[in-house]
Amino acid sequence: MSQGAGTAHLLIAAGDIERRVTELAHEITADLAGAEPPLLIGVLKGCTLFLADLVRAIDIDVHVDFIAISSYAGGTGSSGVVRILKDVEADIRGRDVLIVEDIVDTGLTLTYLRRNLEERGARSLRTVTLLDKAARRIVPVAVEYTGFEIEDVFVVGYGLDFQGRYRNVTDVLAVTDIARLANDPLLLVEPLWPAVKR
Repeated sequence: MSQGAGTAHLLIAAGDIERRVTELAHEITADLAGAEPPLLIGVLKGCTLFLADLVRAIDIDVHVDFIAISSYAGGTGSSGVVRILKDVEADIRGRDVLIVEDIVDTGLTLTYLRRNLEERGARSLRTVTLLDKAARRIVPVAVEYTGFEIEDVFVVGYGLDFQGRYRNVTDVLAVTDIARLANDPLLLVEPLWPAVKR
């Protein structure tokens, strides 16, 4: 990156993500193989790239559904208040359920989601997350499969966004100057995609 180079740097390269997703898929395949296909529930919108790659690497029959949850007051921090914006369509009673998250930080959203799905009668409940930011954990929560543990940095790329942008960056980038990016949300566009002029 040229312009905006001091604003973000490479945290996890696309090749490392690909390798780790394959490893996670092998673990999940071994753990969830059985007569009934497990239900993967992707937490929108950040999970989309991770879920797409993960589900293609899992070597058993699976079902996929989605849930959208709001837990952010705006900006980069969690408000602690959780609302379901889009619910799953599948009946999860008696199902083996795997929650697919992009990132787990405070644990508030995931704790709410796990409790909600347990109350609906899931037979088993597991979580896989691409990123675990345990340094920000407020409540302990079970995460059975973790792609990468990261420090307390704001990240974009591979499905994670800032104000709707940068989800399609193939790597995960650490934003080192969030104030600068907040002041100019387009700051990383030209360095990432030089053909795009602001």
